[in-house]
Amino acid sequence: MVLSFRGEFHQKVDSKGRMSIPADFRAVLADGDPRCPEVSLPRLVVLHGPHLKNCLHAYTIDAMAEIEDGIRRLPRGSVERRRASRMILGKSWSTEIDKDGRIVLPQRLRQQIGLEGEAVMAAMGDYFEIWNAQTYDDLESAETEAWLDEMPEDFDPLTLIDPPGGA
Repeated sequence: MVLSFRGEFHQKVDSKGRMSIPADFRAVLADGDPRCPEVSLPRLVVLHGPHLKNCLHAYTIDAMAEIEDGIRRLPRGSVERRRASRMILGKSWSTEIDKDGRIVLPQRLRQQIGLEGEAVMAAMGDYFEIWNAQTYDDLESAETEAWLDEMPEDFDPLTLIDPPGGA
């Protein structure tokens, strides 16, 4: 069974860009890194770029390998492959979690999302997002409110997915 990212965590970011990765997320990252448990410090890949708007995406090594396989299946020399390669492979950064459970986000990535002081890490199942805390709170609150306003009063988000085993 493959572990998935779950939860929402607020973490401090110091002036050097150091931030702790929650223990629950580190377990998923270790599960998705083929060199673990032999090497106890899991790696991750952070995707950045203008197409992500206000956040960064963090993937396990295995999840990024799946994405890379998808890019390799695109026709060699095609516009789609070139664009996907530039926007995904060219806008990715690999790092390793240190012995204290932290990563150091480069300044250019922190600047892209206006990250200083506090970050929010929001689980998305096979990856997690890294946000400036205020941006996340503002956007998530507004998007959720607008979406729920369109739904019936007794709306249950579980109705959006198939029941286990399919229907």
